[in-house]
Amino acid sequence: MFAVAKLIDTSTTDVSIAEADAPMELTDGFHLVIDALKLNGIETIYGVPGIPITDLGRMAQAEGMRVISFRHEQHAGNAAAIAGFLTKKPGICLTVSAPGFLNGLTALANATTNCFPMILISGSSEREIVDLQQGDYEEMDQLAIAKPLCKAAFRVLHAADIGIAIARAIRAAVSGRPGGVYLDLPAKLFSQVMDAEAGAASLVKVIDAAPAQIPAPSAVARAIEELKNAKRPLIVLGKGAAYAQADELVRELVETSGIPYVPMSMAKGLLPDTHPLSAGAARSTALKDSDVVLLVGARLNWLLSHGKGKTWGAPGSKRFIQIDIEPREMDSNVEIVAPVVGDIGSCLAALLEGMGQGWKTAPADWIETLRSKREANVAKMAPKLMKNTAPMDFHSALGALRTVIKERPDAILVNEGANTLDLARGIIDMYQPRKRLDVGTWGIMGIGMGFAVAAAVETGKPVLCVEGDSAFGFSGMEVETICRYNLPVCIVVFNNNGIYRGTDTDPTGRDPATTVFVPEARYDRMMEAFGGVGAHVTTPDELKRAVDAAMDSGRPTLINAAIDPAAGSESGNIGSLNPQSAIKKKT
Repeated sequence: MFAVAKLIDTSTTDVSIAEADAPMELTDGFHLVIDALKLNGIETIYGVPGIPITDLGRMAQAEGMRVISFRHEQHAGNAAAIAGFLTKKPGICLTVSAPGFLNGLTALANATTNCFPMILISGSSEREIVDLQQGDYEEMDQLAIAKPLCKAAFRVLHAADIGIAIARAIRAAVSGRPGGVYLDLPAKLFSQVMDAEAGAASLVKVIDAAPAQIPAPSAVARAIEELKNAKRPLIVLGKGAAYAQADELVRELVETSGIPYVPMSMAKGLLPDTHPLSAGAARSTALKDSDVVLLVGARLNWLLSHGKGKTWGAPGSKRFIQIDIEPREMDSNVEIVAPVVGDIGSCLAALLEGMGQGWKTAPADWIETLRSKREANVAKMAPKLMKNTAPMDFHSALGALRTVIKERPDAILVNEGANTLDLARGIIDMYQPRKRLDVGTWGIMGIGMGFAVAAAVETGKPVLCVEGDSAFGFSGMEVETICRYNLPVCIVVFNNNGIYRGTDTDPTGRDPATTVFVPEARYDRMMEAFGGVGAHVTTPDELKRAVDAAMDSGRPTLINAAIDPAAGSESGNIGSLNPQSAIKKKT
């Protein structure tokens, strides 16, 4: 200190000398992760605490972030994924190393498949031990495992790089086609110390993370020409259109063009399902008989029969226009005669500008064909939905919930199961965008509780979560999480004692059948065990009253809805995906 003092002018005050002697203000990896997230407007973390990220969660909560702790990492990851879909900001899932990371990775892969922006942040073992395979605690090369299953994966070894790593992760998650990103943080990183001023300077606020991608004018002109020449045009809206939050442009395109539309399940509500141009209730006719199909944020994958086969009518009878931000999506299954590459908002705006004033709407006979088919199908379905008998079947129970959503269009519907999912897609009308959340592209089980938690946290809206009894089993323990955070979630479990049906038997008589559960199980008592409200109902009227009470109260509620064990069909309405042996008995 003597050498320093010699350089100070004799007029320097004692206070100045004291400031020169003051210890440097420090920060560390824990605080830099939190500061980087907050700088970029991310205020919520979903995860499971444990080694080595326990203190990160504690500190994030102390710094004002909301930290929602789950009972299993996969459900925390699903919550982060759907948070990304709802907000267009990457949802954050925080997990421990190795098994915890793998649990979260399932959700990350599903998020990438569904184009949900999400960042999985996992603690990990130390590189020098992992690389030599010396047997560290939960040793695993997590980065190598994650890379094939997400959009991007990064590892941070130095505290000074945390800011740039989180910035890159955010940009990768939301730019272009959104998806999942993995961020690997070895345990030693968290306690690394550096100068606080230098740490603050190392943070990066991401600017224009998802820039607009304007479609080529020639592509727009080509698409317009196809629509002009169409005799039976159809618009298919996918969940990409819902994610884009270009709701007014979607409405303007449909109503200006006068083209009927079919919404995929998570696009329901972009326009009300009761809109005059909605062909959802005449889907089979619309797909089979249309001649020009405009795909908006929808992919020709298995959910649309790959654009082929009897679903789409005679071979070669369709001409497809596709709007997608990913050029490699074009021609994935069939020829796309008018690919329009760009973000959905920009593409729709360009189409509308190109259509101009006085656009000739779709032919009246085509509109009338679909209207007549829609009304006939609705009338045919109505008696099934209005039955008030016990035991309930899927149609009568869903009929009651259909009325709930009609009366409460602002509520968010989460839906999973086999018959519970397949039938609800067609029965329950939606009226507002991004209010229906379901299993998406992979058609998986287990998203229910994670999606319900995040929907309640991110929107503050009441959530109605409709579950098959099999689907509920994948994430049912998270009812404790729902009760712990006192979330306005009403869960309805369609309990028919098994998968598809509860009537199968083991031919040997030794065990229960592989598809059968404990008969007449009382799932409602699980919710009561954690301080929530439980109800057991046997008729559609009882179901409607119980759901209304739950939604009015805002209290965590689980309603055990007893469904006829014989109700249900194999693999719901998609039985062709479940191969069966043609050989009845070995000879």
